Amino acid sequence: MSDKPSDDHSSASEIPDDVWEQFIRDAERDTRGSAPKEPSARARMVTERLRRQEERGESPPGWRTGPVSPETNGRAGRRRTLWAVLGVPVAVAVALVALKPSLLPGDPFGTGEPASAEASPLPAESAAPTAAPGASDPETPTLDEPFAGSPALRWADGEAGIVLPEAKAVGPVSKDRVEQALKLTKKLLVAANLDPETVRGERPEAALSLLDPKQPGLLDDLNTALRAPSGTHDPVTMFSRFDPDEIRPAGDVIKTRGRMTFEKGSHAGVAVRADYTFVYPVTRADGSTEVTRTIVRRVLDVELADPAHYRVTPGRLTVRKYDEEIGNSTCDVNDGYLHPEFPSRREKGPDPTGPTTDPYDRSRSLDDGHACGTVTRT
Repeated sequence: MSDKPSDDHSSASEIPDDVWEQFIRDAERDTRGSAPKEPSARARMVTERLRRQEERGESPPGWRTGPVSPETNGRAGRRRTLWAVLGVPVAVAVALVALKPSLLPGDPFGTGEPASAEASPLPAESAAPTAAPGASDPETPTLDEPFAGSPALRWADGEAGIVLPEAKAVGPVSKDRVEQALKLTKKLLVAANLDPETVRGERPEAALSLLDPKQPGLLDDLNTALRAPSGTHDPVTMFSRFDPDEIRPAGDVIKTRGRMTFEKGSHAGVAVRADYTFVYPVTRADGSTEVTRTIVRRVLDVELADPAHYRVTPGRLTVRKYDEEIGNSTCDVNDGYLHPEFPSRREKGPDPTGPTTDPYDRSRSLDDGHACGTVTRT
């Protein structure tokens, strides 16, 4: 896949704008008015140790070569299932650390600068990203820190991550009508992906109640999927659901990031596009304390049509298109649930045949592939 980060080549465009801008500001501040200084004895010691490690072929795990073994499988619904192998844009990472050593985990050079900026919340996503999030420390998630080592650590919690754009009239569609469509779309996203009853595998009544029963086939297909899941009718294409006999949430936070846009619809109404990624930290229901994460990205196109001109139900949404990509769920299992895999226990299943993908990369468009692929991180 041409969009994915590469270990052999990287550029400034691969660093998120907010990280790059902060780096420039910090670099200017740190270098302005100060002469070059000789590295401290500790810095020389660390540098020499890293040089000897490289000579022995012992690069730090998760930096050049990734972890010793793959972490997890994943599924991308109707497109691809994703397996995990970690990779980092090395050239940019080395350049950043050379100019600002405090970016290294734990501040090994003793600069004394706080690392709190790494965990500070990101501003809402106001435009389509141009690259994947920067590399995170390869930390292992725990029950106390379920988002450790994930870019989602800085994302908003749950519903707070769904920030509505300012409503404006579009053509003959009033501002109030646009605002109604945006709020209904947010309710649908919350009910389908964040509602505790939906996530623990119960019937997503709140989400279904927002859909227009007059839309031919949609509710029939979704009800069929919920009643008798199959390869052609699987409810996870619309709803994020885990089997409570298999999976428990690791905490009560689901991380969310994305954006919503709108335009004049094709049925005298307003069309809304929602593109959001949800990160679910989970553990096994057998009492294990091991934590993993499933990452679900959904792109949803809906319309609030004009009931004065079309045979629609007032206050209900018509779904024009819905698409999803699921990272870390067992391949080719269509029982209506997501099935996260854990580093210590990989379930038997087909080996991935699709492309390697970063599930946190929101700059990619979703394609129509069906292959079980590999994720770079969870």
